[in-house]
Amino acid sequence: MNAPNASPPARRSSRWWIAAGVLIVPIALIVFHLLRQTKPVRTIPAQVVSIATASAGDMPVVLNELGTVTPVATVTVLPQLSGYLTEVGYHEGEEVTKGQFLAQIDPRQYLISKQQAQAQLAKDEASLAQARADLARYTDLAEHKSIAAQTYQDQQFTVQQDAAAVQADRANIAQYDLDLQYCRITAPVSGRVGLRLVDPGNYVTSSSTTGIVVITQTKPTTVQFTVPQNALSQVLRRFGAGAKLPVTAYSSDDDQPIASGTLYAIGNQMATSTGTVTLRATFANDDEALFPNEFVNVRLDVDTLHDAVLVPTAAVQSGAPGNYVYLVNPNHTVSVHKVTLGPGNGRYTAITSGLAIGQQVVTDGVDRLSDGAPIRVAASAAPGASSPAATADSRRGRHRAAAAIAASNAA
Repeated sequence: MNAPNASPPARRSSRWWIAAGVLIVPIALIVFHLLRQTKPVRTIPAQVVSIATASAGDMPVVLNELGTVTPVATVTVLPQLSGYLTEVGYHEGEEVTKGQFLAQIDPRQYLISKQQAQAQLAKDEASLAQARADLARYTDLAEHKSIAAQTYQDQQFTVQQDAAAVQADRANIAQYDLDLQYCRITAPVSGRVGLRLVDPGNYVTSSSTTGIVVITQTKPTTVQFTVPQNALSQVLRRFGAGAKLPVTAYSSDDDQPIASGTLYAIGNQMATSTGTVTLRATFANDDEALFPNEFVNVRLDVDTLHDAVLVPTAAVQSGAPGNYVYLVNPNHTVSVHKVTLGPGNGRYTAITSGLAIGQQVVTDGVDRLSDGAPIRVAASAAPGASSPAATADSRRGRHRAAAAIAASNAA
């Protein structure tokens, strides 16, 4: 009878162990699964980079702008009277000098008018001589009270009228002489003539706006360009001090220099729409390399920074921090270092603040760098030995290689 009473506690104990096992097994499985997913910590490999050392040097302050060749003088030769064009005395595109014969207008009508004026002058001079003789006789009679005072005064007025008529005739003759000079059209300035605008046989008038030919003075010539307002103060300071600022004109593709000149004048107002001021440089242009209205690239040498901190342009980066460089630390890591940029020449850039002479910066291999990243200097790149141009080419190649690797990994 006592044996059946002992079985309930045993059954409760076995149930407890079963329940504990049911709870422990899933927890163990979860922990085991999480432990299997945990990966070992990977160390960041050192990036292979090229570096350069900041050095001291002179850096020219240069403004590169787009300019237009503007002739010193562009003259449209207009007829100053009307008539038929009988002759053209120039070849299209040739150089002419001031006063050189260009064209001829038929002068016959003006020659006839001059002859008529000369005849009228002779007539009026004879009338004046007669009036003066009569006045002399009337003067003697007036002194003896033998003539009326009114008659004497009338004769004085007659002499004055005839004298005025003679003066008018002489003025007419002078005008016809001038017209005859205008019939022979000459070059008002020295320069190069353009294409012929009027052919012989055409009737030209003094009211014509087309003209006979256009003369462009090309030697010397000028180039007109604009500079932004933030660069104007330095130009004004140097130009106002009497400095002759060199200006070099380059071809439109900026491939080679065409001519050298100097800054000639600065405009007196700023264009509000663009915030620029117009400048003009003069060039001797003896070889006529600068063609009127040609577009050229202009380099204005404003000043020179002496003993400036220089780094290869490839070392300068731009991003969220602004302008910065990757500074090489003694522990073979890099740090992002903000800098203030000065002028540059394409190969090198001047650093006005944020970097000291002797500090080393990364010039190539910046693609995967970040602040504090470890680096390893490439064996072939001694600090400061690589040229900026070669560095820039290498950098572009590595950028392309990195992009290709990234695309391959993504695929």
